[in-house]
Amino acid sequence: MTRELDLVVVGSLNVDLTAAVRRHPQPGETVSATALSTSAGGKGANQAVAAARLGARTALVGRVGADAHGEDLLTALRADGVETAHTLRDESESTGTALISVASSGENSIIVSAAANARLSPDDIARARPLLASARVVSVVLEVPVETVCAAARAALESGARLALNLSPVVDLPAEVLAAADPLIVNEHEAREILQRNGSQLPDGEVAHAEALRAIGARSAVVTFGARGSAVAEPGRAERVPGVPTEAVDTTGAGDAFAAAVAWRLSRGDSLPEAARWATRVGARSVQHPGAQPSYPTLQQVLDEPGLPV
Repeated sequence: MTRELDLVVVGSLNVDLTAAVRRHPQPGETVSATALSTSAGGKGANQAVAAARLGARTALVGRVGADAHGEDLLTALRADGVETAHTLRDESESTGTALISVASSGENSIIVSAAANARLSPDDIARARPLLASARVVSVVLEVPVETVCAAARAALESGARLALNLSPVVDLPAEVLAAADPLIVNEHEAREILQRNGSQLPDGEVAHAEALRAIGARSAVVTFGARGSAVAEPGRAERVPGVPTEAVDTTGAGDAFAAAVAWRLSRGDSLPEAARWATRVGARSVQHPGAQPSYPTLQQVLDEPGLPV
């Protein structure tokens, strides 16, 4: 089968309202923001844009509201070359919104209102099946309903596409969906929660985290550890991928950039460790700039960074 697309992302679209603060507030405390900005976001849209800027032929399956924010998000996607034929306008809901505070350390705190994202349905996936069948890799994120995630995973498997599952936020999934994840991509905190939910102890050692996720059913796994890098595990191989030293300005959306880069490189035939090395460089480049989508680099910008593994 000819695969016309490198990547189809199934996931969320949000408008990001970001406040820059010296530190995050404690419960009951009010702090002053030094700046406030509005930008395009949502894990699904973030991954689609990040992959498209790297050169991947990309489409997004999702929902926005019939409001100005929804139109702005669609316009931003199209400007980056993302196919939006299955990015739907919902007449009865508003566009998803993320309220983000970014501390001077670069760490963020996020509150998300799903809105139209919560209405992405298995029927939407059924209508998008030809699109999913045209992709080398289908990437699914968990800011949309679980039943929709399951429908997308099954459609990807039936079409022969490789399934990248970014289990963030963590939810319980049927065993056959977890078993289809190739890879399962999570950060160290999400890995801990997944293992606890499955009655497993958190192992010592970063590579052991990824191996433990394979042991509970994933075909392959990638666990990220922020600036420390990541660990990957797949049949017959498990290894640590070092981080790239950088000064973080804003970590918002860095995990989405990482996941998108992994999916992009897998669509090009890279091994999982090779894909993770590329993704580490992309993620490190993104945290040097504020915002989620505004921070995502083009392929040339990544190539211009010193030390890129090619």
